[in-house]
Amino acid sequence: MNDLETIKNDQDRLLDRAIDSMLERARATIASDLTGFPHYADTDTGRWTTTEDGFWTGGFWPGVLWLSGYYSNDRTFWTHAEEWTDRFESRVDSESVFRGFLFYFAGALGGQLAGNDRAANLAVRAARSLRQSFNEHVGVIPLGGQAEEAHTVGETDSNIDSLSASLVMMWAADYANDDDLRQVAITHALKNADFCVRSDGSVCQSATFDGKTGAVVRNFTHKGYSHDSTWTRAQAWAMLGYGFLAGKAPEEPRILELADRVTSWWMENVPDDLVAYWDFDAPRTPETKRDTAGTAIASSAMFRLAVAHPDRTRALAYQRLARETTLTLCRDYLTPTSETDQRQVGILTQGCFDHTRDVATDNELIWGDYFLLESLGVLSGALPLGRINI
Repeated sequence: MNDLETIKNDQDRLLDRAIDSMLERARATIASDLTGFPHYADTDTGRWTTTEDGFWTGGFWPGVLWLSGYYSNDRTFWTHAEEWTDRFESRVDSESVFRGFLFYFAGALGGQLAGNDRAANLAVRAARSLRQSFNEHVGVIPLGGQAEEAHTVGETDSNIDSLSASLVMMWAADYANDDDLRQVAITHALKNADFCVRSDGSVCQSATFDGKTGAVVRNFTHKGYSHDSTWTRAQAWAMLGYGFLAGKAPEEPRILELADRVTSWWMENVPDDLVAYWDFDAPRTPETKRDTAGTAIASSAMFRLAVAHPDRTRALAYQRLARETTLTLCRDYLTPTSETDQRQVGILTQGCFDHTRDVATDNELIWGDYFLLESLGVLSGALPLGRINI
């Protein structure tokens, strides 16, 4: 066996172990009989803090279950995924743009991977409800009065996280053959780029705009190191949103340009060890928190853009960095992280949820689990990217 074959075999074993351990973690979470949606967990005990209605994060739990069933052919995962997804029916018309997260990763994904019509129909209903919230004059879906975690909420605020609405609308546009949804998804995404994507490709989290003219009143990053810093999760959400849309709307050159710009910025600024700190502008000391969950989002985004990109040189660069990032997360941050690590297996450590309020700054985060599991599937070949609608 030559050196290249040895490296490939070692990589394959690492990927298989990582997927198996994350499926075991999902089974353990099912067995814990949670009454609320997993949100963040203590990495020593594995105990989850939950949300009753799913907050903006709850859709990633059924997303983990849909993926787990697809990888393992164990349909009990899908039974549980359907039960958790059904609980979102009351959120279809909630006044929060972030319901896009719920209904893409719980609803649309269930339709794609499991052929689950109930999940898919919920996603379509949510997409059409989001479309009704679209401000035709400004060209954006505002955050809404019930938007979770926003610094300010209402009809004159937006942020880059709201690209989740474009994900579910674009998926529903294809599923239901609805070109109006498609156009709104694209317009909303492009307007948020005007609000939040800086000329150098870095991303500002939030914007307040004039409700009559659509002009930006102020830009700010309310969860980052400072108002003008680049918060890791904001950059990653932009990469995911524009990378997804680049594959769905190849006729829109500005979408691909945005995907390239925000992704290139990540590539040029991520630390040498490939795992981002919680904010790119935070002073780097031995105590500065990492964000493996934001890093996992970025890895997933790069895999998607690699498939969609027409320039194969750029595509290969994105693919290589996504591969190395995923392998690093598996080797160094997924339990067990050493031979003496006795913690429950399959926990992605060092996720940073909300540094500014000192909430879950060194924890397992359910969206980190989802995006690492998705990336593992892509890298191992268990999940062809065509199965997640690119």
